[in-house]
Amino acid sequence: MDKRIAFLGAGSLAEAILSGIIKSEVVAKENIYVTNKSNRERLIYIENCYHVQCSSDKEKVFRNADIIILASKPKDAVESIASIKPYLNEKQLIISTIAGLSTEKMEQLLDIQIPVVRTMPNTSALIGHSATALSAGKYVETEHLLQTDQLFQTVGMTKLVDEKDMHAITAVSGSGPAFIYYFVEAMEKAAMEFGLDRQTAKDLITQTVIGAGNMLKQSGETPAVLRKNITSPGGTTEAGIADLDRHNFEEMIFSCIRQARDRSIQLGEK
Repeated sequence: MDKRIAFLGAGSLAEAILSGIIKSEVVAKENIYVTNKSNRERLIYIENCYHVQCSSDKEKVFRNADIIILASKPKDAVESIASIKPYLNEKQLIISTIAGLSTEKMEQLLDIQIPVVRTMPNTSALIGHSATALSAGKYVETEHLLQTDQLFQTVGMTKLVDEKDMHAITAVSGSGPAFIYYFVEAMEKAAMEFGLDRQTAKDLITQTVIGAGNMLKQSGETPAVLRKNITSPGGTTEAGIADLDRHNFEEMIFSCIRQARDRSIQLGEK
């Protein structure tokens, strides 16, 4: 891709995306520019590690960029967008990773007829296994979606979705890894309580999660069928599932996803 890409934000997500782009050689290092709000040390780290162009000069970074990836925190979104507005034009493509912020509100903040693609990757982008949802703004054409898809395919799988579904997707796949890690934390603590050493517990549970994920992906069966296949009458799995049911496990998960979705909506409204 013969494009100049500029990142606004230099946190872990921005690093994951630019790392994937560089490894896949979709864009040359010298055509990748990075800036952030004020953390100069972080820019020095990114420049030394990835040999891309880092600068605090926003005009230098954004004036001639073809694609701009917004990777700032939601609380900094309005300020961050205002800081680059003078250097934007309608021929550029904006790709946003900012949770909760709709393309319509983004277009209002930018105040020009510029194509905006909203994305929701997750932190598994760091190892090339993100699940990234994409949705198109008012001025987006097929070419813009293809470019966005090509970039985010470098850090995992992508899926084009209706923007109305983005808040739910933020809860499920954006925040989802943290919920899975929390579940694994609890399993590890239980395993250690019952006598396993930490490393053995970690190794076994990690591989169990990987195996279960691959079964979901490759078997073609629903999670309900896969669960029932393991759950023998009167067996250990049945005993564990019954206890989860007694503690309203499904209701707890539903509430967890709802709270994360509602927070995404609140962030967007702010």
